[in-house]
Amino acid sequence: MSEHTPHNHPDFRCRELFARMSEYLDNELDGSLCREIEGHLNECQACKVCLSTLKRTVALCREAGAAPIPETLSRRLRELIATLAKP
Repeated sequence: MSEHTPHNHPDFRCRELFARMSEYLDNELDGSLCREIEGHLNECQACKVCLSTLKRTVALCREAGAAPIPETLSRRLRELIATLAKP
């Protein structure tokens, strides 16, 4: 595998960004780190696409909301857990 991405920076920078993307989207990072990430995103199309995909995934999850589990499934799961928990 190549040491550098097509954007001529080490691959580890992309991996570091990927590890912080959720925090970045949730505004949990300090300003200097956000600016560093934004600078990287301006140079790296692959990371920009990854961030866009993550944003869309989060939006889809929010739109889907929490659906209640049907009682029959819930009961079967509790029974299975009880069976597996027996010595």
